[in-house]
Amino acid sequence: MSPAQAERPLPPALSAATEHQPRAALATGAALAGDPSHAYLFQGPRGSGKRGVARAFGAELLAAAAADPDDTRRRALLDPSPHPDLVWLRPPGAQHMIDDVRERVIRASAYRPFEGGRRVFVIETAEALRDESQNSLLKTLEEPPAFAHLILLCSEPESLLETIISRCEVVAFSPLPAAAIAEALASEGGTGETAAAAARLAAGDLERARFLLTEDGGRIRDQAQACASAAVRGDLAGAPWRELLTGAEAVGEEAEAAARERLTDEAEVAGRRSAKEITDGAKRAGRRRRTEVLDLGLELCAAWLRDLAAVAGGAPDVVFNSDRHEALARDAADRSQAALMNGVSLVQQTRRGLDLNVSEELALEALFFRLESLLGSR
Repeated sequence: MSPAQAERPLPPALSAATEHQPRAALATGAALAGDPSHAYLFQGPRGSGKRGVARAFGAELLAAAAADPDDTRRRALLDPSPHPDLVWLRPPGAQHMIDDVRERVIRASAYRPFEGGRRVFVIETAEALRDESQNSLLKTLEEPPAFAHLILLCSEPESLLETIISRCEVVAFSPLPAAAIAEALASEGGTGETAAAAARLAAGDLERARFLLTEDGGRIRDQAQACASAAVRGDLAGAPWRELLTGAEAVGEEAEAAARERLTDEAEVAGRRSAKEITDGAKRAGRRRRTEVLDLGLELCAAWLRDLAAVAGGAPDVVFNSDRHEALARDAADRSQAALMNGVSLVQQTRRGLDLNVSEELALEALFFRLESLLGSR
């Protein structure tokens, strides 16, 4: 690549999408200036902008080989996109369906472009690919048609086979800084102390910050705080963790209903799914969302305890729950900073343990009684 190519500015949509991801900007810019790879793995935390970068990058790949680049780019940037050479695969539930991967990516990638000279296939949430699906993809990744480009988006690369990763050019994404999340929330009307706290609590995930500002997200945050505060006060008679479980269940049910509606609409258009497949896919989506929200609730519990440790240590300016200083000061009074940080470790251990198919209610009950023993008033 020549120095002139290296200094070529990014197209506007791609520049905006990579504003806080300099490594992604460098990698995609180099690809567009030179010879793009046949396969990319965009890996990094949820909410770090991988989806937006993939859409902008895919649009440029298609536009570069099109007779009308501007119209191609415009259609490819739409979500959902009507461009026939941009295939976007999202898991219908907890996992990708093997038939979708085979039909919409593996077999479809063998057909020449409908327009222009390229086809782009994006697989969102690649960690949801079963081993069977990943193994099926290997040949396509090893010997792709010259016109086909695959982009895999992944938040948990440890879930991918090493053979998949080795056949892709890896583009690393970092968590978004809290200031960038706050700026994005402000552009969407989210201002004030609550929005600032959501940006800090999001752990670099813009989608999580947006969720925390919804009614459901605010309820989960309140329930998580109630659990942690009850343990600190030594008042667990009301079993507050049950409210957290109920809240996660409600969000999961909403996700299941939304997935069922989407899968039904897709089936009416393409006719690829049976009623059972729609039901099963919707249930998987609901379970997955429920698990995500319960994990978020525990992470918020840990954040509350960590903030209490900061207040107890005389550093209230670094707390994440910056809109709840009075409650933090009340819970932190006369507490040991070391004990509070040990409490954070207990919460994180429970989060990891939930992956082992233990009883969630029993695990949460054990956690909060252990926290009460460690921190509670006696």
